[in-house]
Order: sequence, then C-alpha cells, then structure tokens
Amino acid sequence: MAELKQYIFFDFEMLCSNTGMTFASMEAIRLGAVKFDIETEEITTFDRFIKPTSAKPLSEFCKDLTGIHDRDLKDADDFKMVFEEFLTWVGGIKKSRFFSWSPSDIFRLKADASIHEISESTINKIEKRYVDFQAIFTKRVSKSNVSVETALHLYDLQFIGEKHNPMFDAYNTLRIYINFLNQPVKSDLIMVSRFIFENDLYSLDQINTYLNDKLRQDLHFLIDQCDIYPIKSAKKLLKRIRNLVNKYSNILVNRSGVFSYENISLVQYLVDYYYQFLLTYNEHTAYSSKILILDDYLIQPVNHLYSKQG
Repeated sequence: MAELKQYIFFDFEMLCSNTGMTFASMEAIRLGAVKFDIETEEITTFDRFIKPTSAKPLSEFCKDLTGIHDRDLKDADDFKMVFEEFLTWVGGIKKSRFFSWSPSDIFRLKADASIHEISESTINKIEKRYVDFQAIFTKRVSKSNVSVETALHLYDLQFIGEKHNPMFDAYNTLRIYINFLNQPVKSDLIMVSRFIFENDLYSLDQINTYLNDKLRQDLHFLIDQCDIYPIKSAKKLLKRIRNLVNKYSNILVNRSGVFSYENISLVQYLVDYYYQFLLTYNEHTAYSSKILILDDYLIQPVNHLYSKQG
C-alpha cells in the first residue's frame, strides 16, 4: 500500500424535503472537501455545486436548510463531472485517507456513483480508505453522536465559516480531528467526563482520585458474587457488567498516559471478568442449561478487584 501522505475530509449537501424522501432520491447537490498535507500541514479546499438528475425545483425547506438555490444548480456540472474534478484535486487515492462526519457521505458517494455509472473499483478504493470519524469520536470521546458544532465546543472551539456549506463542514471536522490527535490529555478528560462522571469536569491532578472512587462504587457489587446463578439472573448480571465495560473500557486505551496503573488494572480485571463470564454463559446456554456455574478461575479477577480496593 502506498505511503499515507494526506487526509481528505469531505461532505455532501443533498436534496431534502420536510415531507420525507428516500435516501436514493436525495441526490448530492454540493460537494465540499479539504485536503490536509500530513508533512507540511498545508490545507487546500474543494467546493462545487452539482446538478441533480431530478429537474424539480428545490423545496423551500431545502433552500432554507442548505442555503442552496435553483440558480446555483442551473449551470452546475453533473455528479460524474464534479467527481472527476474531485479526483483530480485529490491527486491520488492510494496516498489518501478519507474522512467524513457520519457515514451518510460515503453512502451518498456510492449511491450517486452507481447512478452515474462511475467505476466501482474507484469507489471501492475510496471506501477501503474511508473513516467514519463521528463513530470514532463517539466511541473515544463524546459517548453519544454529537454535531460538529458540539464536538468543537468540547475543545473550546467555535465553528469557522458558513453553516451548511459542506466545505466548511469538512474543514471544521478536520479541526476536530487535529485536536483529537494532538490533545490526548484534553480528549481523555472529556471522555472521562462524558462516559463516567455525567459531564462533571475534574482537573488533571484530581482525575485519578475521583476515577478510583467511582470505580470502587461501580465495582463493589462484584465482591460478593457467588458461583451459581439461574440463567435469567446470569443474563441480567452479564448485561450489568457489559454496561460497566462500555463505561470504562476507554481507560485501557490511555492515549494521554494520565490514568494510573491501579485504575488501569481495575478496568482490565473488569474486562477480563466480563469476557470470561460471557464465554461461560454462552457455553451453558448452548446446552440449554437452567443454571450457570462459575469455575474458580472466573472468581480470581474478582478477588484481585477486592484486594485492590481493600
């Protein structure tokens, strides 16, 4: 695979209606993108209107939402020509990684490429190098799907440019990505706030103390676990432990290095216990067992948890 040299962030504006439309009919009417050179950090932009195959005038709703008017599309090129311009501007798919804020943009690209009979292999190359950055940001920082504006605010940033202009949407998504990469401490503090502390913020010198206290509270119920459960009870317990794993698993990533060894160990024991419990549960349900019996080795992580909290 060619060496990665640039990031391409792209965004589509599409046909829209307040009365509802199928995704297939929501053709792209504007493509905006920014290109970030990894070595030089130079940023270049791309912004083109696209004439859809539909000849219907834009709805008032769509005009208000996108800021696009029929006059903007009258002399615009069709999707195929704009996409060819886009590829020329990109300058090499194999050296690029493509990003958007939600997968709707890659779905739109694939749908319109199919309508206009664009080479499937070209689209496959882009899709192979595509990243849904909103999904990553949700998993690693924000917990829930948030808007570009909200994600910027988490880093104390304001949206730059014109709202609903896809080039500015792409540019601001790049800004979030750069902050996510270059501010791991800030990113982890935001993550802990949103995943664990219900949006309360703690300073860097406080975080491990409060995190340890919260872990102790949440993991205390494991200390008194028995080794025999009715299957229905085991299923409920498994769900409870899985929710805790989802809540704390980002601690193990520890991109910033701010989390203490003790807190990381506690979370690792929790994760190990969950997967061992899940394996045992699946084995028992496969044989239609009504009772789940935990082996001694499954209790060992709990004993570690107890000793760590003692």
